Amino acid sequence: MFYSRKLNRETGRVEVWECEWSNPGTGMARKEFVRKHGDEDEVEFEHEQYSAAAAVCWAPGRTIGNIAVSSEEVFGHFEGKSGTDAVLPCHIVPCGKFRNGAQRWYCKTHQIHWGTKADIAALPESGEVLCSNHLMEMSYVVDPLEVEFNEYEEIGIWCSLPPALSSRPIAKRAPKIHVHKRFSGAEKKVLDRDFDAIVCSYNQDAGLFASTDITLIQVTPPAAFEFVRSLELGYETSCVTCKKCGYPHLDLGSFARTPHAKHFCGNCGNDSIWSGEKIVSTPLKPLHDQFNNSNTYVTPDRQLNLDEYAGHHFDMWSSTPAVLWTADRPQEHGIHVHVYEGEGHRRLVDDTFGEVILNGQVLDRRQLWQFMTENTRY
Repeated sequence: MFYSRKLNRETGRVEVWECEWSNPGTGMARKEFVRKHGDEDEVEFEHEQYSAAAAVCWAPGRTIGNIAVSSEEVFGHFEGKSGTDAVLPCHIVPCGKFRNGAQRWYCKTHQIHWGTKADIAALPESGEVLCSNHLMEMSYVVDPLEVEFNEYEEIGIWCSLPPALSSRPIAKRAPKIHVHKRFSGAEKKVLDRDFDAIVCSYNQDAGLFASTDITLIQVTPPAAFEFVRSLELGYETSCVTCKKCGYPHLDLGSFARTPHAKHFCGNCGNDSIWSGEKIVSTPLKPLHDQFNNSNTYVTPDRQLNLDEYAGHHFDMWSSTPAVLWTADRPQEHGIHVHVYEGEGHRRLVDDTFGEVILNGQVLDRRQLWQFMTENTRY
């Protein structure tokens, strides 16, 4: 059982209804309005009556729903383990009033306010409250990898981007989340691969966030990409908290590329959040900073002349700052290169170098970073 809102056209009041799925687990389940719980201004919730779904969802170019999908309504809307075409139901909550004194609401799923005359005129025949973004398609991962932090493991999390240069055509693609894990002191990694999105376990004892509701930190491609961009370009980055709901604020898109002091809460719709100075805000920042070596780097004393591997295919990346780095040593800051044997995928070279030569020229790491972003679709 979960709650949805609908407008009673006769009274002009927004009502809260108890709902359920008529055929959950069989594709696109149908929502049934079972019984009226009360008018909006008569119903008091200690907490919104929603359960956390085992899913992470985001829209192209930005994250929707405060990164996490937390409405129980999402059950029945995912047809597979992952995809790019989920159309999720609105999660409407009260959000104060407009400047003219009229009541307003906020859709936590699609991050837009509701309640204008145009919104009311666009209501479907059923009267169900739907925001203007309700048909937006989103990417999703059901049951994503959960990363837990243990003292005996080294964990690194990066934003995986397309190569900057390659001996073969480079297909533009969206960012992914790369995770590597190894036992402390071991050479071989027990995990070293890309994921569409992940979640990181979070213990309230760490004290990173004000809200006690946060138990997982979702890491999506848009959030990771903008965070790494901020670190790479030296933007002032921090994490501001909404004073109304206690949730950390996430800047994305153009907001992540221009530090600013006034912010908008994606969790409750509060549009009067101020930071002490102009910053880019992201909840990945306190997660990043809790590990000592996340912000320490060393340029490796290794050189590679790719001209010595004529006839071999290669891929090349500018190294990027880790979203999270738990190892007790600095990160390497340089150029990462793969050189392959023949047409196969066996790697002759897989390392990060302080200097790389191609066609007799020493490559510029900063220029490679620019090539990587140009090859990224977001």
